[in-house]
Amino acid sequence: MGSVVLRQFTLALALILHQLLWLYFYIVLIAALLSWVSPDPRNPVVRFLYGVTEPVLYEIRRRLPFVYMGGIDLSPMVVMIAIYFLDVVVVESLRELAYRIATLGGPWLRVG
Repeated sequence: MGSVVLRQFTLALALILHQLLWLYFYIVLIAALLSWVSPDPRNPVVRFLYGVTEPVLYEIRRRLPFVYMGGIDLSPMVVMIAIYFLDVVVVESLRELAYRIATLGGPWLRVG
């Protein structure tokens, strides 16, 4: 019984993390596309997008100064690649762990 709960919890965690990572991926993508058209900075949607993405993008620009070259800011691309990497490595590892719990979970696996 405990292995079933642990498996479901691990799968739920992987699914939630996957959804959050891709939600942030699309937020970064939209913010990057908006930067090409110079939207109204007083617009609440624009303020939300920049408020959510700028702290992360600022840290990328600060730690990796080569991502801003020739007037082109590549920090959104770095963040999107990092999100994809986290999704592949962390989320898929959690899914694999859940699969192993389901198939190998026997009397040796005790939770609680």
